[in-house]
Amino acid sequence: MQRKRNKNLFQVLRLLVDSKREKVTSTQDFFKYEKMYSNGVCQIGKNTYNKMIRFSDISYQLSQDEMKQRIFAQYSTLLNGIDASVELQECFINYRVSEEKDSQQILKYNEGSGEFEKLRNEYLSFVEEQGKKGNNGIIRSKYFIFTIVDKTRKGAVRRLETIESILKENLKTMGSVTESLNGIERLSIVNYFLNSKSKHYIDLENASNEILRSGTSKDMIAPKIIDFGRKNDEFKINKKFGTTMNLSIEATELSDRVLAEYLESDLELIVSIHIRPLEHQKAVRMVKTKTSDLNTIKIDEQKKALRNGYDMDILPSDLNENVKDSQKILKDLQRENEKYFFMTFTVTVLEDSPNKLDDAVYTLQSIASKQNCTLQNMKYQQEKALLSALPFGYNTNEREIERGLTTSSTAIFMPFTTQELYQDDPEATYYGLNVLSNNMIMANRKKLKNPNGLYLGTPGSGKTFACEREIIDTFFTTNDDIIISDPEGEYYYFVKLLNGDVVNISGTSNDYLNPLDITLDYNQGKNPIVLKSEFVLDMMALIVGNREGLTGKEKTLIDKCVTKIYRPFLDNPIPENIPILEDLYNELKAANTEVGNDLADALELYVHGSLNVFNHRTNVNPNNRIICFNIQELGSTLKDLGQLVVQDHVWNTVSRNRTKGKKTWFYMDEFHKLLSDARTSKYSIEFWKRFRKWGGIPTGITQNVKDLLRSPEIETILDNSDFVYLLNQAEGDRHILQSRLGISDYQATYITNSEEGEGLISYAGTILPFKDKFPKNNSLYPVMTSKPEEIKEYKAQGVFEKIADAS
Repeated sequence: MQRKRNKNLFQVLRLLVDSKREKVTSTQDFFKYEKMYSNGVCQIGKNTYNKMIRFSDISYQLSQDEMKQRIFAQYSTLLNGIDASVELQECFINYRVSEEKDSQQILKYNEGSGEFEKLRNEYLSFVEEQGKKGNNGIIRSKYFIFTIVDKTRKGAVRRLETIESILKENLKTMGSVTESLNGIERLSIVNYFLNSKSKHYIDLENASNEILRSGTSKDMIAPKIIDFGRKNDEFKINKKFGTTMNLSIEATELSDRVLAEYLESDLELIVSIHIRPLEHQKAVRMVKTKTSDLNTIKIDEQKKALRNGYDMDILPSDLNENVKDSQKILKDLQRENEKYFFMTFTVTVLEDSPNKLDDAVYTLQSIASKQNCTLQNMKYQQEKALLSALPFGYNTNEREIERGLTTSSTAIFMPFTTQELYQDDPEATYYGLNVLSNNMIMANRKKLKNPNGLYLGTPGSGKTFACEREIIDTFFTTNDDIIISDPEGEYYYFVKLLNGDVVNISGTSNDYLNPLDITLDYNQGKNPIVLKSEFVLDMMALIVGNREGLTGKEKTLIDKCVTKIYRPFLDNPIPENIPILEDLYNELKAANTEVGNDLADALELYVHGSLNVFNHRTNVNPNNRIICFNIQELGSTLKDLGQLVVQDHVWNTVSRNRTKGKKTWFYMDEFHKLLSDARTSKYSIEFWKRFRKWGGIPTGITQNVKDLLRSPEIETILDNSDFVYLLNQAEGDRHILQSRLGISDYQATYITNSEEGEGLISYAGTILPFKDKFPKNNSLYPVMTSKPEEIKEYKAQGVFEKIADAS
């Protein structure tokens, strides 16, 4: 006779848990939110709403003690600013960049013409080697989700906006950059983490808000499979295996490295911290009650000791510790700057196989043990734990795993580690390694509000080298045009190696630029003659040489003549109808006035005299992607005029490229010289103010930082530059740059007596120390170095002759 086997206690408990678990009929049912609105407000329950912001990291862990204390105090202020009606979730997500994205990042260097295959592959190898020095395979993101209860959505939105502004202001004081997230962006974050390597993954980045209005948002993010039944402490999502664990805090004192240890790991995970403030008076009463209860227990234990005839001071160690802890907490709460919070700390990790998951769990538990804590498995709670870990603002975890902490104890879980600048963008440029983390700095200047930039450093600091490396990266990763203004003749072989054109502007050269060149797009679709007339007035002011500028009569006559000489071009816009300086000279003569004759006399030297280099039609190849204008051999009389004409040529190129949707990078070496004269300075400022709208990206390069900073226009330049690459700086320059760019004393140490290729990069307010060491065995190195002894050696080896012959 066959008997049924009696169920053991484990099976009974499992049946009990399963019977209470809400039946999930589809993966969509796993997500419990009711509505995600396009403005980023999420309704997660009746009258319960939240919003979400992303915040950037700051360099806390490796900062000096004084800076750490300041950040700690500011973060404590942020926590104290959360009232009891708000629940806060800090969500930290480490994404592993997929192999597909890795290959796309590599392929960006391999596309294009085969003529640069060797150079491209060498440069790619260099970038790959740099990437191996850090852990850029992991993208780290940080979020705050703040939840409130309100009777109406309108009232909730208003309150959430107030809370958001308070959080942002507090984070800003710590140097963290914040970003509000809309509904699509919030769903995309969850979608990518759950489905990134699955065929079910849907790219929501470019999706419209229609999916929110149609109520199908859960369909867009739900995985194909969610299985919580395979094991009591694990789950499976699509082809990934995961688990959520709770950090149990046993230590009486913790290091501010507790959270950082998890965030700096190379695992794909979510660290979720739910913080629930308790009203201050309630907190004081609760701790007083607990202290009183502990004292009662202590007295009972002492009486028991006396009755049994042993020393009444010998009490259980846990009891003594608990009494001391409660007394300390009560004392802290009675100070103004301490509040009481309930905190839940969970870690969710995903891996590709059960074995890899076991290894990841072991690694994470080892991190906990170093801090005298325990990372505990959450048996039979994986579904609720995962839902609470995701950035929806839920906290469905059991109250038993909450830990009560004061402000200082909560702030020890510092959300900052090391600030990074790594953009997962196909056109991102490599700018060096982050000194603090050894991770690559990858950024796309075209993403900036003002992509205008500056390269500043003392002689020998490596600014020209760094600038050329940016050009190399731009050349290999984009189809953009690159123009270089070279007053010292330093870029010849560099440009030639890339099959670029080097245009020598001098009295003996056969390369010509017509200063009167124009396109119909010269003034953004408006009358192009208006803007061209302004340029001609600046040019004539240089030619006339009057420091006080042109008189009113001179300006009026020049403007009339300019309108006349461009009339044939406007009637029939072909290159042959573009005027040259001689046409302007003849028109001034034809005016037959004293003013006209004087202006014509001043212009004659540049038309029929020895300085007639600009009285020719342009013969520069406009189709070459990289062009360098070498104005080294222009005499002092022509150099300012030459720089002005080059700038106008760039304006024409930008105008043409704008209609093609193409960007134009313009590099101006010895930039301080352009700002030293009022006329060339005016034109340069126009670049900084207007170039962005036209698709232009101007970059100033100079070693004479002091001269640059003396310019009355420097404030406009700095205010309109979201990219500044700082190498070693002289003491006087350093102090001025600190105040202008918001560089701290600690950060300034990285531009004080720094080695070549080391300094600070400022990108949209993010300031990071970098190091950039380029291998000497790379084929690009000989044409990028500016060290005299190295150039001499390469000349002796015939390196430059080979480049010249090949070009």
